Amino acid sequence: MRTIKADPAELTKTGHDSLTASGNGVWRTIRGFILWSHERGTIQYDVMVTLILVFVFFSPRLIDFNDRPVARNPHATGVVVYGDGAEGLLYEVDGKAVQPGDAAAVQSQLLRIIEPISGEFSITRYEPVTDKKGKVVSYKVWGSRQ
Repeated sequence: MRTIKADPAELTKTGHDSLTASGNGVWRTIRGFILWSHERGTIQYDVMVTLILVFVFFSPRLIDFNDRPVARNPHATGVVVYGDGAEGLLYEVDGKAVQPGDAAAVQSQLLRIIEPISGEFSITRYEPVTDKKGKVVSYKVWGSRQ
């Protein structure tokens, strides 16, 4: 019988040492990316920064984050003022601000809403603006400042 003498270090050695070393290098690199352990100015650092910038600039175009602006009334008072082309002014008052009633009550409510905005005001005429169902959406008020 023949006796083979081998060093214990040689017995544990496999033929795949080069693969194991390169596998450890890949995992070491991935771990370095995750833990952000690369020094500034290295290729790995530049790659990480580039990937972050690509995500920040291109993700809103590719991913729908469902972030839409909230629809708001741009006029907090519910009154919009236009020039009517002549010397007078046209006020559009939100219909919710006025309680329905007879013509005199509606006109006094419209005056109470418009006068804090424009000062002393006289109403020439007004007309309700309705939707398809006949509900008053707003009032158009013509008049002039005194």
